[in-house]
Amino acid sequence: MRVVLAGGGTAGHIEPALALADALRQLDPGIGITCLGTERGLETRLVPARGYELELVPAVPLPRSLTPQLLTVPGRLAGAIGAAAGIMERVRADVLVGFGGYVATPAYLGARRRGVPIVVHEANPRPGLANRLGARLTDHVFIGQRDTPLSGAEHIGIPLRRGITSLDRLSMGDKARSWFGLEADLPTLLVTGGSQGARSINRAALAAAPALRRAGIQVLHIIGPNNTLEEEPPPGDPQYVVLQYVDRMDLAYAAADFALCRGGAITCAELTAVGLPAAYVPLPHGNGEQRLNAEPIVQAGGGLLVDDAELTAEWIIHNVLPVLSDPERVVAMSEAASRMGSKDADMALARRVLQIARGVA
Repeated sequence: MRVVLAGGGTAGHIEPALALADALRQLDPGIGITCLGTERGLETRLVPARGYELELVPAVPLPRSLTPQLLTVPGRLAGAIGAAAGIMERVRADVLVGFGGYVATPAYLGARRRGVPIVVHEANPRPGLANRLGARLTDHVFIGQRDTPLSGAEHIGIPLRRGITSLDRLSMGDKARSWFGLEADLPTLLVTGGSQGARSINRAALAAAPALRRAGIQVLHIIGPNNTLEEEPPPGDPQYVVLQYVDRMDLAYAAADFALCRGGAITCAELTAVGLPAAYVPLPHGNGEQRLNAEPIVQAGGGLLVDDAELTAEWIIHNVLPVLSDPERVVAMSEAASRMGSKDADMALARRVLQIARGVA
């Protein structure tokens, strides 16, 4: 059995693909897995680090308006389709699973050319162009959000890493806080802007640091690998720990009582899977999908929601600090977040992919 996975660009496309790869390997240790990506995406770092084979195809961004660049798309896309089809022929692919991103369009069309069964997974409530195309080429379409508008799609949830879905935050809390140099018995705020960080979140959290410290709240602040703070938090207690990147987000979640974060599909899925309440700050640009990701969690009582333009130190002081100062409210919000989570989408999708590859679905 040989499975080809196509999802690249951002962690939102790559992480579900890798979670599926782990689940497929758990079900069938002898399975062959090849990941498709482009040289411009995070997959060049994330895929090899997880031990999977990565093959690159040319990236073909599609212009969103009528520009001279549009005239170059057909030729470049034909080359990318040929490259993707060639890889699938060489590895003798039994099935292609696409998750979106630049690489997914040529992968879907290459699979169609080779007669390889196509599976589409869309994590977001508003599907991207690649997955809208892919969904027209197959009957095997799965979605992470119940209301995603893809005709005939089956809701299955978002595949997540087992290190996240198996996490017991309560039993791991003391170890996780010690790992980051935090105190074991203080309320803890996790601040993160996702895989690339978020300057607006970084600025607001740092400005709120003195008030958080006075209230006895410690902070674990992940600023993003390409970001620096305009000024460092002054030394003192409780701790305000600043890190550029954390490769053990399971420990970061276990260390925290509450999070301040973006509203990406993977972030929302991971936080609800582990039962960590959060204040969500959706990206201020794009198609509004981050707000749609976070709204059901907030409506269920598992989080707060604030526009990026309204996020200030004062907002954190007036909204996040009271939650962290009220243990009963933290517990109630944690339970509400947990009820919105899904832990088994990786195995459910893996079983369906194997059935499709064998021609029994």
